[in-house]
Amino acid sequence: QCQGDEVSSSKNQAINGPLRVAQRFAHLKELSVTYEGSSEDIQLRPPDISVDGMFINISRQFPEGAVLALRFRLARTGRQVQARSEVRYCLPGVGIGVEFIGLSAEARQAIEKELDATADR
Repeated sequence: QCQGDEVSSSKNQAINGPLRVAQRFAHLKELSVTYEGSSEDIQLRPPDISVDGMFINISRQFPEGAVLALRFRLARTGRQVQARSEVRYCLPGVGIGVEFIGLSAEARQAIEKELDATADR
């Protein structure tokens, strides 16, 4: 379950306001999410991504702090990325914001390259 149905003002600013650390773009061909300790197949809609994390449009709720295993393919380069992530906030019925944890330097560079190519368009 999400921790309450309300998002605190600081979290709301992180979602909507100028406090976002990195630009986000929708660039994934595929995304797979597994709640660590579960083997359930979770249905998703394409997320937006930054070098620090992503917002995943998903109706399922996860508690803040939940660790998810992500696997996705970048749209432009086709590079597959695997990363663990931690749920930072949850918007019930909308989705979850996750922060990458343990993202390899190579994966981070691939995401940066993907985002830079899109920003230059």
